[in-house]
Amino acid sequence: MLHVRDLRIEIGSRVTLEGASFKLRAGDKVGLVGRNGTGKTTMLKVIAGEGGSAGGVVLRSDALGYLPQNPQTRGSGVDNTGLSHVLSGRGLDAAAQRVEKLRLRIEESPSDKDVAKFARAEEEFRDAGGYAAESDVRRIAAGLGLTDGRLDLPIDALSGGERRRVELARILFAGSELLLLDEPTNHLDNDAKEWLVGFLRQYRGALLVVSHDLELLDTSITRVLHLNNGDLVEYRGTYSQYITARAADEERLARLATRQGAEIDRLRHLADTMRGQSSKRAKTAKALDTRVSKLQTGRVTGPKREKHIEVRFPDPPRPGNVVLTVDGLTKGYGGPPVFTDVEFTVGRGERLLVMGLNGAGKTSLMRILAGHTTADAGTVDLGHNVSAGYYAQEHEGITSGSEVLGLLSGAAGLPIQQLRTLLGTFGLSGDIAFQDAGTLSGGEKTKLALAQLVAGKHNLLLLDEPTNNLDPPSRDAIGRALRGWPGAIVLVSHDAEFVASLEPQRVLMMPEGDLDYWSDDLLDLVALS
Repeated sequence: MLHVRDLRIEIGSRVTLEGASFKLRAGDKVGLVGRNGTGKTTMLKVIAGEGGSAGGVVLRSDALGYLPQNPQTRGSGVDNTGLSHVLSGRGLDAAAQRVEKLRLRIEESPSDKDVAKFARAEEEFRDAGGYAAESDVRRIAAGLGLTDGRLDLPIDALSGGERRRVELARILFAGSELLLLDEPTNHLDNDAKEWLVGFLRQYRGALLVVSHDLELLDTSITRVLHLNNGDLVEYRGTYSQYITARAADEERLARLATRQGAEIDRLRHLADTMRGQSSKRAKTAKALDTRVSKLQTGRVTGPKREKHIEVRFPDPPRPGNVVLTVDGLTKGYGGPPVFTDVEFTVGRGERLLVMGLNGAGKTSLMRILAGHTTADAGTVDLGHNVSAGYYAQEHEGITSGSEVLGLLSGAAGLPIQQLRTLLGTFGLSGDIAFQDAGTLSGGEKTKLALAQLVAGKHNLLLLDEPTNNLDPPSRDAIGRALRGWPGAIVLVSHDAEFVASLEPQRVLMMPEGDLDYWSDDLLDLVALS
């Protein structure tokens, strides 16, 4: 299914993988883990054939399903709907269209030639499971939280999270022998996660998955590949077993590093005491120097302590008492409106959580508030001295071909040193400042997008799923920073822990547009939204 040998990957001048070799066979379920920025996403992209390597060999099955973190789903089906796109994973959308065209042709002119063509096309369609395909697609889509009504809409009318679900449904429906999935549970509610976990548990092909969803890793995999500082280390067993084994390895390495260091210091001291004495002792000192050199060559380094991440959002300019007024918003995409007559206000320093099931219009509302799309009816007014910053699910402001530092500089005219310091507070230090932004991992793009908001000195933040792709330490650090920030926030998130850390005052239920005061009793519903 997959054979990787001596793989080397470089991002700019940074080596993120060196000499990696491993195999995946049918039934293998492997989790690729590591902190944000270690190169997991780039490694998966190279393995999928979507990126180049600096060395090594990758042999993969032709029947490959690859889900990137931010799939640019534009619709490959014959009619550009979500349903047609999923069916195109096995070519059944085009096959159904061909059968229908041939059927209409023989109704008009039933020649022997056309009847034979129809018979062959219909037989191929039937043998490929074409007549059961639509029900299979709808079953998979429903499991991932896409209702029939959403699946029948054009791809362009779906939110970023819904397009991601459609792409995942297409990959699962295609029946690939090898799945490469990068953060597959992003934008999924609890029910959809449970369904996906069950599907992957029963999947008979080979799976390589990158995920910060510990439940998925713990119940669906049999091996773990740990990527850190360019090294790939394999562990057998579940994620929980990997955590235990990794801790034991780090403890063993720490003890060994301490013993080696003590022995090197002892031999150096002994050699120093013999120098400048008799020729025999000088010769012994030289031999000891040789032993020290050999020990240093084979010396192990103890596990590096995880960096403590502390993010700080500077105080924003002070706005008026009311920062946002929304009146009578209505939005649709050619069919029935997604939501109608939504009204609310946001006060200075207030946190408003937008909740609702998939397809309820949360992202559509946020894009209207940010001025990225227009409403069918209604108005959005910013208050006095208000500057709004928008964090989009799809990292729309982070483009390939631009340096990280250049993108950040475009958000605010700050001196370069201040910008580099700001990047450092988000864990984006060193050469990353000069790296192509398109090569960043999903977690790094999230941090850069948030840094852009900070650099822009906004006092109203519109945040649409800001914790997707973040590892737990980064998510907690950003949650702490936002909690103490005095500006106003309108938030969409299915991360219950993150929502609790922000302590919202009110909640807007979509698509109804009902406003209510926040209660911790609603936390159980956050993961469903």
